[in-house]
Amino acid sequence: MGTQEENLESLPLDDLHKAAGARFGGFAGWSMPITYPLGVMKEHLHTREKAGLFDISHMQLFDVAGPGTVALLSHACPLDADALAIGQSKYTFFLNEQAGILDDLIVTRLGGDHFMVVANAGNAAADEAHLREVAKGFDCRINALDRVFLAIQGPQAADVLRVAGIPGTELAFMHGFEPKPGWFMSRSGYTGEDGFEIGLPADEARELVGTLLADERVAWVGLAARDSLRLEAGLCLHGHDITPEIDPVDAGLTWAIAKPVREKAGFIGAKALLDKIAKGPRRKRVGLKPDSRQPVRSDTILVDINGNAVGVVTSGGFGPSAGYPVAMGYVAKDFAPIGTQVFADVRGNRIALHVHPLPFTPHRYHKG
Repeated sequence: MGTQEENLESLPLDDLHKAAGARFGGFAGWSMPITYPLGVMKEHLHTREKAGLFDISHMQLFDVAGPGTVALLSHACPLDADALAIGQSKYTFFLNEQAGILDDLIVTRLGGDHFMVVANAGNAAADEAHLREVAKGFDCRINALDRVFLAIQGPQAADVLRVAGIPGTELAFMHGFEPKPGWFMSRSGYTGEDGFEIGLPADEARELVGTLLADERVAWVGLAARDSLRLEAGLCLHGHDITPEIDPVDAGLTWAIAKPVREKAGFIGAKALLDKIAKGPRRKRVGLKPDSRQPVRSDTILVDINGNAVGVVTSGGFGPSAGYPVAMGYVAKDFAPIGTQVFADVRGNRIALHVHPLPFTPHRYHKG
C-alpha cells in the first residue's frame, strides 16, 4: 500500500484518526483508517455488541432535485422513484446496457422532486459522470456534496444518539431525512446491525464525533472490521462481489427490482436484464464456509472434485462473530445448493468448502 500514499486523498477528519492511533492504508484512492488500537477482532465484536463509529467520508452523496428528477432516477436505475414515499430509502443500481452493475446505491426521497443518492467511493467520479450524462435530457440539478459521512452501527447505536440528543432515532430501517440544514441522515448501514449514516459539514462533524465518543459504548472502527462485518452479513462489495461484468440476476439481487419496474422496462439495461431473468442465472452468488480454519481470499478459483473450475471466491476472510472463516463467491448453478462441496485451489493445495446460507450472522435491522 505504501508506494501510492502520496497520491491518496485524506479524510476531512484525518487528524482525529491519527490522534486515535489509527493504522492507515489505501482504499479507493483514499488514505483510510484500517484498524485502531482495539484491533480488527475487537472492533468487529464491539460493533455487534455495542456501537461502532465509522468514518465513511470516502463515499459520495449526490443531492438531485428539480421537476425531472423522478423521471431521471427511474431511467438511470431499475427503480420507480415516484413509488418511494417521502423519507423512504431504496437499494438500487446503476446498470450498463448489458445489465452489468456499474455501482450499487441507496436512493432516498427527501421531498416531491428532491432525492439523495449515496454512491461508493471507488466509483464516485465515474458515477457522477454517468449521472450527469444520463441527466442531459432531464430538468434537474445534480449537486455532489462535500460532506463528512459517518456511520454509527450496532445494537446500542440508537440509544447513543438518543442520549446525545441527535434527532432521527424514530426513523424506521431504510428511511432518511434532513434533520437540519446541511445534514442528511438515514437508518441504514453495511454491517447487518441496526444503525445510522449521517452526512454533515466538517466543523459540525468534529463536534458530533466528540459527543459520540464521550459515550463509553462508542468506539472507532476501521475498514478491516467494516469488511468482516459486511461479509458476515452477506452484503456485496462493489469491485469484488458485484462488478460491471456481473448482473443482478447472477448476484441474486433481483429482489431490489420491483415487478412493475421490470414490466415497464424504462431503465438503462432493461432489455438485457429481462433476457437474463427469463433465462435464469448461469452462476449464483453463494456463501462459502471452509471445512478447516484456513480462510480463503478473493480471486481464489473454485474447483470440483475432479479439478474442473466451477467458480471463484469474490470475498473471504475470518468471521469473528461466526467464529470461523467466511467467504462469498460465484459458482455454476449446479453447485449452488446449500451443502454442496467445492474446493479452493490455494497455491496447489486444495481446501474443501461447503456452500453455506447467507448471511452468516443474522441481520438485526430495526424494522419497527
